[in-house]
Amino acid sequence: MATVRGSPGLLALLLLLLLAAGSRPGSADHCSWRGSGLSWEPRSRAVEQVHLRCTEGSLEWMYPARALRVVLEPILASVQHTTVCIKPASNFQGASIYVERAGQLHLLASPQRDISRRTASFQYELLSNQGAAGPNVKKMALVEAMCRPCDNVELLMAICSSDFVVKGSIRNVSHDSENHMSQVDVSIQKVYRQKNRIFQQEEGSGERRGPIRTLLQCKVKKGGGDFLFTGNEHFGEAWLGCAPRFKDFMLVYQAARERGANPCEFELN
Repeated sequence: MATVRGSPGLLALLLLLLLAAGSRPGSADHCSWRGSGLSWEPRSRAVEQVHLRCTEGSLEWMYPARALRVVLEPILASVQHTTVCIKPASNFQGASIYVERAGQLHLLASPQRDISRRTASFQYELLSNQGAAGPNVKKMALVEAMCRPCDNVELLMAICSSDFVVKGSIRNVSHDSENHMSQVDVSIQKVYRQKNRIFQQEEGSGERRGPIRTLLQCKVKKGGGDFLFTGNEHFGEAWLGCAPRFKDFMLVYQAARERGANPCEFELN
């Protein structure tokens, strides 16, 4: 394993992406890990290794010491092209994150030399890629895919496969230039599907609402009327997919149903 170069005492968290199509004999599926550097032998220079075998999970390392090598080896049908997304916790400190590629270490997060109480924790999620384009091409394709309106075929598939499908109106749109993100606050009239309880009723008013995020580059603006919001969840947050006006969606779906071209049944009432 490559060594970490840096000033004495610099703590490092090493991430190695190792994708395996099948499980090893006798190994259990572990999605998350929690540990403390205080439990390690102070004079030991051994590197702790953690194997995570799910497509999403979390890691929490209290009082990080020396190095922790995290191997991601999920059970996937296809492992040729996979993107790993990492979301550090708001209180992440005391460690540096590296990714290991072909025996070389590449710094992902700036070194942290804080000697106070530390917690190095983050969530991870693995996403399957289509094709073998380079990172810049993939980034441009992602922005284009998220920002352009869905065609009728994509819309019909979205109501079948999205993590959430809700009918509602836009209350407000706010923009976060630092994190390159926009947030759409939605007032919900009907929840057709949601993977987790993102859209909940408020106490007192009983109104159901929730935030939906998208890229800042999409330049989302507030619009009147009812929309059908679809999308997927990442790290417990709703991210916008197709979002047509509800009346337009009704026309598309009814026409497809009459032709027998709807990929799934959808409750219109």
